[in-house]
Formats: sequence, structure tokens, C-alpha cells
Amino acid sequence: MTLWRIRATVDDRPGYLSVLTASLALRGVNILTVQVHTTERGAVDDFLVDAPDTLDEADLLAAVERGRGRDCWVARSEARGLADQPTRVLGLATRLVHDPDATGEVLRALLGADEVTWRPAPAAARPGIDDLTMSLADPNGGSYLLRRVAPSFTPAEYARAQALLELGATAARRSTEQVTVVLPDGAELIVRPAVADDLTSVVELHQACSAASRQRRYLGGAGQPSPARLRRLLEPVRGLTLIAATTGSGGAAESVVAMANLLAEGDEAELALLVRDDWQRRGLGSTLLRRLTRQAESAGYAALVLHVQADNAPMLRTLRRLSRPTTIERDGALLTMTMPLAAQVPAPAETSG
Repeated sequence: MTLWRIRATVDDRPGYLSVLTASLALRGVNILTVQVHTTERGAVDDFLVDAPDTLDEADLLAAVERGRGRDCWVARSEARGLADQPTRVLGLATRLVHDPDATGEVLRALLGADEVTWRPAPAAARPGIDDLTMSLADPNGGSYLLRRVAPSFTPAEYARAQALLELGATAARRSTEQVTVVLPDGAELIVRPAVADDLTSVVELHQACSAASRQRRYLGGAGQPSPARLRRLLEPVRGLTLIAATTGSGGAAESVVAMANLLAEGDEAELALLVRDDWQRRGLGSTLLRRLTRQAESAGYAALVLHVQADNAPMLRTLRRLSRPTTIERDGALLTMTMPLAAQVPAPAETSG
């Protein structure tokens, strides 16, 4: 028996797929796996089959055509084709997370592309597929152009490839933007920009905080913020959210112990901070606020604004450690603190000599 891959378009009508599979079965062909790619021209069925050694490519093409398949492509396959497709894709994703520089090789392996080219400029036309070529937007800038002699690319393959690129870009950003900070007591933490996938960990952070800590952070109550609100805080439309996390020995999962938000509106940005109770009074809040303050300055915001309860002594001490001029307005038990930022000096204009 010999392994083959068969791809054919079948009319998306009841019974048509069974006609094709019956035609293959009459010739002793055993279907091992099948994937269905929906296209405008019909359902493209991708089979991995085990066929008798007496059958060749022409025999399989004839069997597909008799089974009402069209635009047929047939090629020998290797034993690795037996791997479960989701498992194979997860394996490629894992490789990409550990080695973002392997993006081109991963795309080639995912799609069986004959050629993968990265270009520094964005795709000239809208990204997508055109029979034997595929254009992908690189989230880090530029674009990828893939070519495959056969079979034609499908929308499902395009979606998988673009999702893989997004994953790789996220992994690359996290690896370059995260830093390890050492607190005054010697504790080490990872500080990095938050992403949507941090939602579960941030929910757990809020659950681990006392009601008093949550009330000081959100002012309006000590309850748990909704997942929808936390999701907006993790990836604000304008601004940045940092999280601080510990990592256990042996590659244990992160445990998020603090979240700091920089939420921009107009030329000002609001700062807010939540630190798990057992990590308070250890210098973590000051570390996070300094990093966000530098970020706000580099982004060109005119001032930082913080809303703090008058009896929130730990937060007031943290702000004093920043040693920056601050104006304070009081409204009952609420303090609004405004911290002007250094004006950004424009770069000198170029002059011709």
C-alpha cells in the first residue's frame, strides 16, 4: 500500500462526497483523513489515502473524476502525513513561539509552499490568495509572498497562515519588550506589556486581592470587574497596560501579581495601579509607575492624571517616590493628581547646504 494526497473540488450538494468516496473504495483506496476547505467554487476536499501499490497517479485521477470530483491534484505522501493536522499545526506554532526567526520555514512547512519570500514593503494589493500565490501581511511590518505550483491555495489555508503570523508577532513582541526587574528585597519579576491572552491570569489577580485593594483601584466599589472591562484594560485603544509576573521553577506558569494601566485621552493619560496584597510595600508599584511615566513621556503626552482616595496612604507614598511636581485637587475623599510631563523637543529641521 502507498500513501497519497488527493485534493479535489466537489459540488457542495447532498450525496456528492459519498459518490467520490465510493469511487475510491471500489479501487481499494482507504481514506485515512479528510479536510474540507470551503471556497466560492465548491468544497475542496483534501484526502490522505492508502492505495494499493498497483494504482498510479493516473488511476487515482480517473477514480476521482468518475466520482464527480474536478480540478483534481494527486501526489505521493510521506508517513509524516499521518500526523493529526491540529497536532501538526500546534507543533509548528510552538516552534514559532520559541524561534520567531523561523517564520518563513514554518509557513513553508504549514502549506507545502515551493517559495516563501519576505518583503519590507506592505503587500501592494489587498492580502489574500490568487490560485498559486498567497500574500500575507506581516504584523511586524512588510509582507510575505508564497508560491505553490500545485494545488491552489484555499481561504482556509490563508486564514491558518495569517493566524500563525499573528501568533509569531505576539511572541516576538513579548520577547523583546519584557524585562526582568529586581526589587529592593532581591525578588525577581517579569514585567511586560499585557495581551488579550492574559485575561484569565488578570482575573485571578483580582480574585487574590483584598476587597480594600480592589476598592482603592476602582474607587467605585470592591467587587470584581467584569471580564469585558478587564479585556478593555488589557488592550486599551490608546495607552498601555503592564503586568508583573513571577515564574516558578522548572518552567511553571506565570503568576500575575500586579497590573498597571496607562489610559490615554486627548493629550493626557490616566495612571492606575493594582498590586496583590502580599506584593505591596516592596517597591513594585514604584517600579511599574516609573516605567509607565517614561512611556507616557516618549509618547508625547502633556500630563499624567491619577485619581486617588485621600486615605490611600500606600499609593500616595508611591507617588511621592517619583519625585515629580504634582498639582492636587480635592473633591471630598477623592484626590485628582496631575503630573506635568517634560515637553517633547522637536527634532531640528533638515537644511540643505
